[in-house]
Amino acid sequence: MTELEAARRGEITEAVRKAAEAEGVSPEFIREGVARGTIVLIKAPQSGRVVAVGEGVRTKVNASIGTSSDLCDLELEKRKARLAEAHGADTLMELSAAGDIDLIRREIIGSVSLPVGNVPLYQAFCDTLRKYGDPARLDPEYLFELIERQCADGIAFMAIHCGINLFTLERLKAQGYRYGGLVSKGGALMAQWMVKNGRENPLYEEFDRLLGILKKYDTVLSLGNGMRAGAIHDSLDRAQVAELLINCELAERAREAGCQVMVEGPGHVPLDEIETSVRLAKKMSGGAPHYMLGPLPCDVGASQDHITAAVGAALSAWYGADLICYVTPAEHLGLPNEEDVVVGVRAARLAAHIGDTVKLRGRADRRDKLVSKARRDLNWAEQLKHLLFPEEARRFIEERRSVKGKRCSMCGELCALDNAEAVFKDFLRGDRK
Repeated sequence: MTELEAARRGEITEAVRKAAEAEGVSPEFIREGVARGTIVLIKAPQSGRVVAVGEGVRTKVNASIGTSSDLCDLELEKRKARLAEAHGADTLMELSAAGDIDLIRREIIGSVSLPVGNVPLYQAFCDTLRKYGDPARLDPEYLFELIERQCADGIAFMAIHCGINLFTLERLKAQGYRYGGLVSKGGALMAQWMVKNGRENPLYEEFDRLLGILKKYDTVLSLGNGMRAGAIHDSLDRAQVAELLINCELAERAREAGCQVMVEGPGHVPLDEIETSVRLAKKMSGGAPHYMLGPLPCDVGASQDHITAAVGAALSAWYGADLICYVTPAEHLGLPNEEDVVVGVRAARLAAHIGDTVKLRGRADRRDKLVSKARRDLNWAEQLKHLLFPEEARRFIEERRSVKGKRCSMCGELCALDNAEAVFKDFLRGDRK
């Protein structure tokens, strides 16, 4: 029985209890959200860890790692996975596209306690290319066999490209292609397969079969964004919206079948369309958790796109996105290294928190108030205790010998807080609670 089916029967499962404890809410709150399909529980079978994603809980952060044909180093990817977890990622996506992918997947899952997701089409097309030298020779039977093997290995959630089909390809053709092209690896390869074979996407055509496999393992379905915009000038074009419409219909079918489901959001979105993108997906999908890829609100930030994405992610979280996929400084330039992973996770965590201070006002912003009071009192130990990145803050202080007495080197003797306290302490004494 899946978590969705159990929740609909009114059962409080162990996963529900774990999620409720982690979120600081009641088990019934989580159960009701799962029953409605507005919360999914992503479970890590290797550790027992449970991550709740959806309405009314903290916005989560996903980190992605994995090999490429140009850089394939399992030990490097394992180090990146562990760093992502250490710096606060809630989930991990293993996106390897080279090497012994079965071994890599199992090693990565075993190296972290996080729920690990993937994109099945990557391995399916890699294996087909190795065997035949032509991705168009992918055997749909092999694809479904592979999906089950990956679920059995402990993959907790899967980004599956069901909505890129003959209908959405026609929309792309009719609008005269795009400024940014087709930027989804899985989506582009599936489009090639459909065109060369003159056939429908088997993941769409045999959607019920797919659901049967995912339900067997209670693997969360993340409806992939194969038609996502790769340029802000392509945002909300007809091809992207057509795929979103299909994915939202499929989300409804998945819930009816008892399968937990999320809907993915687009990559490049100008600031004034972020709210529309999130709210449209939420409304059309019946409130399914929204997994946002970025988003990047401009196209000129390469080498600093962790900052670009943080701007978009903060707004997305505010407007209702539930899971943010990090972006690293290496985005658009190369495979991220260990430092890139750390920087990407931190930027996404900060962005998610910024959004949550509004979305979950009164809950998520409590630690901000505690930090503010500690700063006012020049209580450095208490301030560090509540920061998102206390070790990094402590390193700044120690390396720069910044704090002398109560004050830091930013203002020195002109410290506003210290001088204000000296002048106004009689007025403020009654408010210092």
